[in-house]
Amino acid sequence: MKVYLKYNYPQLTKKIIEDKLSELGYKFKIVGFGEFNFLEKVPNEKLVELTEYFQEYGIEIVENQKSVLVQKIKDTIVEMVTSDTPPNVKSSVYIAEKLNLSYVYLSSVFSEVTYTSIENYIIIQKIELAKHLIINTNMNLTEISIQLNYSSVAHLSTQFKNNTGMTPSAFQRIILKRKEFTNKNNS
Repeated sequence: MKVYLKYNYPQLTKKIIEDKLSELGYKFKIVGFGEFNFLEKVPNEKLVELTEYFQEYGIEIVENQKSVLVQKIKDTIVEMVTSDTPPNVKSSVYIAEKLNLSYVYLSSVFSEVTYTSIENYIIIQKIELAKHLIINTNMNLTEISIQLNYSSVAHLSTQFKNNTGMTPSAFQRIILKRKEFTNKNNS
């Protein structure tokens, strides 16, 4: 029996962090997504242990200020893209307001550290989510384009093809064939 899951990445990450910090007996306060403060002094060897634990989940403790800001930008983008209700403002406005910094500055730092633009990162996140929705839900492309805040299915299709080399319809057909093949072999 196959079971399909929908993830809320920000909530999942927050839960992992809270559970592990509590389990280890740390006193802390969650400040925002991807950010918390220790409420007591933590020895360096304990930070190393915590860093290693979090790495198992793909969570990295960031120390460089620009890297911290880039991570906040990425977290904000993931939160924005995976939200059930997309923001009613442009992504640049949403990110700038959420981080309380000018978008020009955020864009500059992001490009300097990642060698790509915020806009490109948003597109990549949207396409990854579109692939996830195609694979794991019964949503059609119109529903997916609405969920991802695209102006049309054509706009989604263009960006999907530019990033994957195939249209979402072709990707959908491949996934359906794969499911049919798997079901046939499991019978």
